Amino acid sequence: MALTDTFVRNVKHTGAPASDKYADGQGMYLLVKTTHLYWRMNYRFLGKPI
Repeated sequence: MALTDTFVRNVKHTGAPASDKYADGQGMYLLVKTTHLYWRMNYRFLGKPI
C-alpha cells in the first residue's frame, strides 16, 4: 500500500510504548514517534537485511 500525502499529514502517534510503523510495501516506511515523523528505508544485500 502506497502512503498517500493525506495520510502522512494526518497520522498521529497511537500512544503505544513502541513507535508506530507504516510501510509502503517497497522497503520504505514511516516511523511515527511521540514527537516527530521519520522516513526510514530497509536495505538488503544478498537477500539479508542490513
